[in-house]
Amino acid sequence: MIVIDIDTQTLTYGDKTYSISSAKNGVGEIEGSYCTPRGRFQIAEKIGHELPIGAVLVARKPTGEVYHPTLAEAQPGRDWILTRILWLDGLDEANQNTQSRYIYIHGSPDEISMGKPGSKGCIRMHSSDMIELFDLVDVGEHVEIKSCHS
Repeated sequence: MIVIDIDTQTLTYGDKTYSISSAKNGVGEIEGSYCTPRGRFQIAEKIGHELPIGAVLVARKPTGEVYHPTLAEAQPGRDWILTRILWLDGLDEANQNTQSRYIYIHGSPDEISMGKPGSKGCIRMHSSDMIELFDLVDVGEHVEIKSCHS
């Protein structure tokens, strides 16, 4: 099981712990809130197998771009989804809209700070950590996202 702790901004799988970035707007399950949902989930889909590190994805499809800081300078404010996606599906009544909200665990540029909230609802990881996690987990793997400070 993957355990994501919003309070410590960490993701733990087995004996591995990764620094993450959850939603800037905090936690919540409401559509359009740009919050990270809490509760029990499963991985509904793994997307991006064998894409190069830094591959840019839009609407879960590779664009053919590979992230580079000059690309970011040309497109300020873009929410970068890179390298791999683990698409989450909510298992609790309160978070059953998670998949339709397009909530993922996904790769991000190395210059994006981890360890503090900053996403639009997804769980961001550095791309090298994302590849490592992606290769360890399977579709159907259970995920728990928890926070004591809701």
